[in-house]
Amino acid sequence: MPRSIWNGAIAFGAVTVPVKVFGALEDRAIHFSEVHLADGGGIAHQLVDPTTGDEVPRDKVVKGYEVSPGKWVVVTNDEIKAADQPRRKAVEVEDFVPGDQIDPVFYDKAYNLAPQDGAERGYALLVAALEKTGQVAIGRVVLRTKEQVVAVRPAGDDGLLRMHTMHASDEIVSGDDLDVPTPKKKPAKREVEMAGKLVEGLATDFDPDRYHDSYRDRVLELVKRKAKGEEIEVKEPERPEPSDDLLAALQASLDAVGGDGKPKSGSRKKKR
Repeated sequence: MPRSIWNGAIAFGAVTVPVKVFGALEDRAIHFSEVHLADGGGIAHQLVDPTTGDEVPRDKVVKGYEVSPGKWVVVTNDEIKAADQPRRKAVEVEDFVPGDQIDPVFYDKAYNLAPQDGAERGYALLVAALEKTGQVAIGRVVLRTKEQVVAVRPAGDDGLLRMHTMHASDEIVSGDDLDVPTPKKKPAKREVEMAGKLVEGLATDFDPDRYHDSYRDRVLELVKRKAKGEEIEVKEPERPEPSDDLLAALQASLDAVGGDGKPKSGSRKKKR
């Protein structure tokens, strides 16, 4: 079993369920280092005072908040910790809310929860209650010295609880601020019907294994080719153009999956 990153509990009402917290995501991104083009050597970054140009030792660097242009308030780590309200090591559940009311944009990092020894019954009971009611637990917890608002919900059909840290509402950028063009006229009924058939024809059950990170594979292949001394040809991507004739484009798409919106033989179908 992997090592837990936090041990505590989920507390709601008079019920306390001791849990362990594990990371639910693995960083698979490709990380590049900065290299000097002339000799291929690594690059070192220095901390420099922009006013004097002098290098600043790491132990002389502190946190500061700019309260007005050029005026900073220095804050120590101990002072920042003092801003945290003292809490026990628990996810203090404040509300249960319908899961379908939470826009996914509010979810941030994900963690898997497992019961501590002796807490299996309470853990399973919470999973069953959330699954039966369709509710998600919303609470607060201190993770790595910082208080976080979190959501706890059942994950799939495996009897697992998953916890998500959540963005605050003032962090979410409203789409109302965007200049979204509106159609000059509403889509015709025929267009909506054809588009609906196309969606149905392409519909399938969600299978995360279908959506492999092919970009990562292509970058790794590019690195291998360059390591062998191959010349890499950089092509300009084609700019997508809107369909001039929506009806014709919809009909062509329907023909590809079957004129009635059902997949042709050999194409993907919904899982049963």
